Amino acid sequence: MTDHRVSIVIPTRNGAATLPALLDAIWRQRLPWPVETIAIDSGSTDGTVDILRGKVDHFIPIPAHTFDHGLTRNMGVMQARGDYVVLMVQDAVPTSDRWLEALTMPLAMDERLAGTFARQQPAPDASATTRHYLGRWVAAGERALTQSLTSPQELDEMPPMMRLTRCAFDNVCSCIRRSVWLEHPFRAAPIAEDLQWAHDVLRAGYSLSFVPDAIVEHSHDRSPVYEFKRTRALHRRLFELFQLETIPSVPLLFRSIATSLVSHVWFERASPARVPRAAALAIAWPLGQFLGARDERQRADANRHGLLG
Repeated sequence: MTDHRVSIVIPTRNGAATLPALLDAIWRQRLPWPVETIAIDSGSTDGTVDILRGKVDHFIPIPAHTFDHGLTRNMGVMQARGDYVVLMVQDAVPTSDRWLEALTMPLAMDERLAGTFARQQPAPDASATTRHYLGRWVAAGERALTQSLTSPQELDEMPPMMRLTRCAFDNVCSCIRRSVWLEHPFRAAPIAEDLQWAHDVLRAGYSLSFVPDAIVEHSHDRSPVYEFKRTRALHRRLFELFQLETIPSVPLLFRSIATSLVSHVWFERASPARVPRAAALAIAWPLGQFLGARDERQRADANRHGLLG
C-alpha cells in the first residue's frame, strides 16, 4: 500500500485565520505513504498567499471571478498525482493525527468505492442553533455508512428526500479516487458540486462511504443575510438535482417560520445575545428553501413551455 500517494486539494480565499491550523494538522498525519498538498487561491488579500507559498507543494492562483465549485476543484485534481485526492475547505481542521489514514484506508480496501467523506464537529464557540442543525446532517453522525445503487433506475424511483439522502457526500472534507474522477469529473456548479458528483458516480455503479472516524472541526455562525442567499442557491440546486421541495407552499412557509422561531429562541435560551441572530435565521432559512425551489421549478417550467412552443 506504500505505492499509493495521497494528494490534498484546498481551495482558498482569505483563509489566513484558519489555514495555519489546517496545515499543521496535515503535517502531523501518520500515513504509510507520502502526501502532496495543492492550494488554489482565488484572490486572497489577507495574507493567505504568504501562508501558502513555500508551505504547499503546488500553489495555483486564479482570478476571483473565475472560481467555480466544480471546475476549480477539477483544476486541483488534475494537478494531483495521488491515487486518492482529499478535498478540503480552508476552515475544516482535522482533530487527530489519524484523520487522513481513516479517510483514505477504505479506498485502499475496496476498489468499487469512489469516495469517502469525513465527520464534522462544531467549533467550541459554535452557537446552539448551529450545533443543532449540523447535528442533523449525515456528516455529523457516529455510524459508518456506505451507499450504492442496484441499478441507475433505482434512484429515479425514490422520493426526492430519499434521493438526497442516498447521494449524501460532502466536500467540506472528502476523498475521491482519482481514476473514478477521470471518468466522472465535477460538473460546473455554483454550489452542491459534491451532491452532483455523488449522483453521477452512484449511477455509474460505484459506492460512497461516510467515515465517522475521520473527524474535522467545521462550523459557521454566518449572518442571516448570507445564510438566506446560500440557502436559496442550495435549494435551487436540490430541486434541479432531486426535484426536492422542503417547503412547497406559502402556508407551510409561515408554519415553518413560526416553529423555527420558537425552536431557535429555545436553543439560545442560555445565550441571550445570540437570540436576535437565531430569530433572523428562523426567517432566512425557511424563506431561502421556499424561494430556491420555487425559482428552479419556475425556470424548469419556462424552459419546458419554451420547448413545447
